Amino acid sequence: MSNKQPQQCELCQREMDDLTVHHLVPRQNTKRKKQDPGETINICSACHRQIHTLFDNKVLAQELNTLEKLSNEHN
Repeated sequence: MSNKQPQQCELCQREMDDLTVHHLVPRQNTKRKKQDPGETINICSACHRQIHTLFDNKVLAQELNTLEKLSNEHN
């Protein structure tokens, strides 16, 4: 039995046992240039899948690179 406390998804606010790390600027955009991977947010796997299904990395890097911008798209 796990003693893990549920955590809140930063995007949908649901309480989840496990969250995933989403890089606000996709790693493929920073890795090639050997840049710092930048800021991350902790979101549920459902939100994470939806983000990467709906938006390509170019849009994520250029237009949806903050929690606020993602939240506005998500609602």
